[in-house]
Amino acid sequence: MSETQIREQICLLAKSMFDRGLTVGSSGNISVRCNDGGLLVTPTDSCFGRLDPATLSRFDAAGKLISGDAPTKEMPLHTAFYETRSVAGAIVHLHSTHSVALSTLPVDAAANFLPPLTAYSVMRLGKVALLPYFRPGDAAVATAIRGLAGKHSAVMLANHGPVVAGKGLEAAVYAIEELEETARLALLLRGLPARGLDAAQIRDVVTHFDVEWD
Repeated sequence: MSETQIREQICLLAKSMFDRGLTVGSSGNISVRCNDGGLLVTPTDSCFGRLDPATLSRFDAAGKLISGDAPTKEMPLHTAFYETRSVAGAIVHLHSTHSVALSTLPVDAAANFLPPLTAYSVMRLGKVALLPYFRPGDAAVATAIRGLAGKHSAVMLANHGPVVAGKGLEAAVYAIEELEETARLALLLRGLPARGLDAAQIRDVVTHFDVEWD
């Protein structure tokens, strides 16, 4: 995919998420790795519904901003993901309502924040790690992500929002949408005797679709 096509894809998928209420105002950010090893990143305080392909922040392979508007203040979390997950080609961070709501409630295991309610949440996300609250833009979040040693493609920042890495932008978007939908289901079912996938069913999905799980 050419850089022009990547720029257009970022704006198209960002608007799709904005139009469906997955992010609001100027929240959320996206980065995509280019063919030369550099990054295209959504600018700081930009609205997903009105991105301009020409003003996206462009970094070279050394991490230097070479064109476009100033990037999102969440660059530390993007950089940490790329450093620890060599297969990552794109990263999406949202402040989606149900995911954030679920992150404010007690969880059984921080290393497996999202309940395995459907095969698709397991397939697209693996285990979602819950990280503690960090002030938006705090570089300390990068240390926390590096501490996961690349074992998770998706994390939930408590009281903030999900971050998902994918091989490409479409994959990352589909995965973070699955995360939000699973969080919505978890909230709808909270307090009810819901039946999630059992260990054998999870193992079957993990094995069949080659999912990172252990």
